[in-house]
Amino acid sequence: MMGLFLLVGSIASAQPVTVSPEGETSTIVEGLELTQPYDTLIIKEGTYREHNLIVDHPLTIIGEGRPVIDGEKKGFILVITGDDVTVKGLEIRNTSTSFMEDYAGILIEKTKNTVIEDVRLIDNFFGIYLAETDKAKIKNNYLSASGERETSSGNGIHLWYSKDTKIEGNYVRGHRDGLYFEFVDGAFITNNLSEENIRYGIHFMYSDNCSYVENTFRDNGGGVAVMYTSNVEIIGNRFEDNWGSSAYGMLLKEINRSRIENNHFENNSVGLYIEATSRNEVKGNTFRQNGWAVKLMANSTDNVFSENNFIANSFEVSTNSRRNFNEFTGNYWSQYEGYDLDRDGVGDVPHHPVRLFTILVEKQPQSLLLLRSLLVDILDAAEKVMPALTPETLIDIKPQMNEL
Repeated sequence: MMGLFLLVGSIASAQPVTVSPEGETSTIVEGLELTQPYDTLIIKEGTYREHNLIVDHPLTIIGEGRPVIDGEKKGFILVITGDDVTVKGLEIRNTSTSFMEDYAGILIEKTKNTVIEDVRLIDNFFGIYLAETDKAKIKNNYLSASGERETSSGNGIHLWYSKDTKIEGNYVRGHRDGLYFEFVDGAFITNNLSEENIRYGIHFMYSDNCSYVENTFRDNGGGVAVMYTSNVEIIGNRFEDNWGSSAYGMLLKEINRSRIENNHFENNSVGLYIEATSRNEVKGNTFRQNGWAVKLMANSTDNVFSENNFIANSFEVSTNSRRNFNEFTGNYWSQYEGYDLDRDGVGDVPHHPVRLFTILVEKQPQSLLLLRSLLVDILDAAEKVMPALTPETLIDIKPQMNEL
């Protein structure tokens, strides 16, 4: 009880410490030395050429007039090692770049309850780097870098061994990966825009029990990669304009017991690429104007595709085997040529989304030049009558007549 009174008394008596270029305290490092736990540090407008600023106790740092902390490529800039730290209203730029150290504009290490909000991070190696942190909030920040190669670029928002992090409303561009998660548990990621990054818009591995809701991943080098993870919710996101020989909207590799629902895949080389992935629900998504809507490798099992829209894709589904261990039911296919005599909204004959020509392209990519030829139409028609190469069981027995 006495400790509680002391803490309350300390908070009640805390006075702001102000840093100003023309003031009595003119550097941030001086200001940090003057603060006590639960103080507020106010940084006035101006440019502060400082680096390796350590925040090791509970503190609120407020920038007024968007002050700039320029690290001049001399190391880290802001290093947070204390719990209950809040940072708002700053611009942080120019960390070092290194092949040995993960220099970051803001490094958050072994803390709880850190808040980073409304901060601009410009041309840093890593933007915000969280390691072994719990319950951090990364909200409404702007991160931009000018990386040209993966080897000389870090990630925008990087999480390693962190729990219960909330990442909301951030804009990330120009990094190696826009967002990167490894050994993360219970994160909630929503309303972020990640675009024009060198590799992936988001890349996460070994990160269970996370939710990705209503984000946009656009024009990234490879799209989005989701690997070696269970119990993930990927809901209401947009995957757009990821074009290239090895690009896709989203790749799923060894993902289990997860929900991929109500997402929008448009204008990607491959909308959704699935490999060694099992027991997932793929429902209510729209695949529009992709090269391939879905590439489903035969080592994936027990995935259920239902109530999805497949609209104007060059190829609806492709696979690498005549065997199929997944289910397609109740989807809308714009290439469906069946009929609905009883007018119940469900096609009377099953739909085969894998074309013979798709198999040929998989084996001989050069044959893609024949995509719009009459010969391909004849081959597809023959395959529908007597399937010889396409998977007999990869069919939708309840194709919908109208978009869902």
